[in-house]
Amino acid sequence: MSKRSRRGGARNNKHAQGGGGGDFISSEQPDLETILDSTDNPFLLVLDGVQDPHNLGACLRTADGAGVHAVIAPRNRAVSITETVMRISCGAAEHVPFIRVVNIVRTLELMREHGIHLIGTADGADSTSLYDVDFTGPTALVMGAEGKGLRRLTQENCDQVVRIPMHGKVDCLNVSVATGVCLYEAVRQRSGKGHS
Repeated sequence: MSKRSRRGGARNNKHAQGGGGGDFISSEQPDLETILDSTDNPFLLVLDGVQDPHNLGACLRTADGAGVHAVIAPRNRAVSITETVMRISCGAAEHVPFIRVVNIVRTLELMREHGIHLIGTADGADSTSLYDVDFTGPTALVMGAEGKGLRRLTQENCDQVVRIPMHGKVDCLNVSVATGVCLYEAVRQRSGKGHS
């Protein structure tokens, strides 16, 4: 068994494998460890169980615009790259490495071993404001699924949990909108530090 397989199967399947008809398959993409080892200041997006193809497509489109090096998602109970995802992403699904993993928690541990700061998002009052967090170093933004948010074990394995300040009547944003808000706060900070 390879080192990669023991660590949660963090192989890059840019266009997701399995999961039924309509999936797109691509096999010649670097794995997560290759991306981590070859990038000076990694900027990653982890989607913990996003199931709506429109949301995944929008997240991939925003990730591409923000310069994210890879998007990571679980293989089970999450949408893969479908025709709808491809269409909604406006081509971003062809350019942003999409890595499906067996175990999100093990993958977070692998990223931490590579010096990645894991920043989760939650609506709780005890979490820190998005705007009080440093995104300038090696970072993985960890977003939860529609409705349920981050799973408990995923949240417990984040180094820090942040919230988007909400000033209206609704208490949360759609996952793709929240992803855009968070990624572009990171872009603002990283651009100020000479990263693009």
